[in-house]
Amino acid sequence: MKRLTALAALPLGLLVAGASPTVEQAKVSVTVTDLRNAKGIVRACMTTDESKFPRCRGVPNAYAATADAKAGTVSFTFTDVKPGRYAIALLHDENGNGKADRALGMMPKEGFGFSRDAPVRMAPPKFSDAAFDIGAADKALTIRMRYML
Repeated sequence: MKRLTALAALPLGLLVAGASPTVEQAKVSVTVTDLRNAKGIVRACMTTDESKFPRCRGVPNAYAATADAKAGTVSFTFTDVKPGRYAIALLHDENGNGKADRALGMMPKEGFGFSRDAPVRMAPPKFSDAAFDIGAADKALTIRMRYML
């Protein structure tokens, strides 16, 4: 009898065969500011994988987005984002070649940005410097594009 009482307390949708509680998924809206021109595209990657950040290639659970560059500001949205701790890396790929071009093999020639405006010293920031938490609620972020040259 206790078992029937417990089942009666569950929402009807959970009693359907194969049904399981759904995990709320959020929408993350990103506004990128300070783009210096309208050349190329802005590439974004949002990941939970600390070991791959800021490079997201080959990360199975990464979210990716692109937007045509515009001088000033562009926006994009990641949808169906599962709760977790994420970091975002941006690239203003001005020549559209799919990679971050560098001068003298080190200095970025194109724009870049990171969530939480994570500081860039002699190398890209650590995941922990750029990380933010996503729950069930939608989130809006602003990330400033930076240029070295």
